[in-house]
Amino acid sequence: MAHKTEFLYLSEQDTIKAGVLDAGKCIDNAEEVFTLLSKGDYLMGGSNHNSHGLGLVFPKESPFPNMPVAGPDRRFVAMPAYLGGRFDVCGNKWYGSNAANPKKGLPRSVLTVTLNDKDTGEPLAFMSANLLSAARTGAVPGVAARHLARKDSENVTVLGCGQINRSCLRSILTQLPNAKKIFCYDIFEEASSKFLAWAKEELHIDGEATTDLETAVRAADVITVAASRLKPLYIKDEWLKEGVTVLITGPMQTDDSFWMSTKMIYDNVGLHQAYVQDAIESGDKAEYYKGVIGGPIYTLIDAGKMPKLEDSTSIGDVILGQKEGRTGDKDRVTFVACGMATFDVGLGFDLYHTALKEGIGQKLVLWDDPYQK
Repeated sequence: MAHKTEFLYLSEQDTIKAGVLDAGKCIDNAEEVFTLLSKGDYLMGGSNHNSHGLGLVFPKESPFPNMPVAGPDRRFVAMPAYLGGRFDVCGNKWYGSNAANPKKGLPRSVLTVTLNDKDTGEPLAFMSANLLSAARTGAVPGVAARHLARKDSENVTVLGCGQINRSCLRSILTQLPNAKKIFCYDIFEEASSKFLAWAKEELHIDGEATTDLETAVRAADVITVAASRLKPLYIKDEWLKEGVTVLITGPMQTDDSFWMSTKMIYDNVGLHQAYVQDAIESGDKAEYYKGVIGGPIYTLIDAGKMPKLEDSTSIGDVILGQKEGRTGDKDRVTFVACGMATFDVGLGFDLYHTALKEGIGQKLVLWDDPYQK
């Protein structure tokens, strides 16, 4: 009996037509994924089912002339996941990254997402994922702003004026009805000015571009951090005012006193436990911590200065009403997100079904009947 297998191909333009730039829908999707994470209805890679992904990292040198060698942000990463609930699907985000790409007219990372039938393994969809990944990355702090930020927040500070923070700010502002002004900080003045011009045009919000980190931080009711991994920010505790909400999507350094006094909410405690497990297995925990967003926090936990991860709060717990988030206007609340394939799968799933419904994309045939059975 013949068994035809076909899947839907979505180009970047197709994903736009399917709603990848609709920040509100992306936030709703991410919020739903967070609840599944807290319920445990998901799987990711690794023996702990919480691994961020499996990376192919190139050596510093090689005797083989065609083998790639290490360079800034140069790697390939596979990020598989199963997501339950109404999604009930497997998928994988695959990407290659190279900091030299922009010189070739390319984004730093080139990403795709595949969705697969959970039982047969057949592909359901294959899609461009640069915008998808940026949208889900921005939606995550958008969910945090919805549940953790003060609704009277007026000033939003953007630390790191790249594409990721564009997506973050687009989502965050949908959740802050009283936002009036943004402060754009980047180590490159041109980047902060360009970001501000974009925000005025697309998001219709006024603000200031600055290279003075202290000024940008002191003004903030909400801070979105998505700065370069190559030069992490250092923010002094005394600059962060009462009631501030700090949304961390990229590396940030600060005084130990801030980490120990802020109300810490994680994207998924299980993911952070997996990072600590990987650090232990690496044989050099301190060095491993330098390369991950939560490193400074894990160091303090190891020293007994902060609550253990197993006693900590995931934002899904807050959404479900199982644990407290912000409890007062004076709380300084910090949300830490490290990126999970479940969000790529969740958003990819909704884009796929929208595309099917609206006739977007192109169906491709894997086989009319498999040669080998």
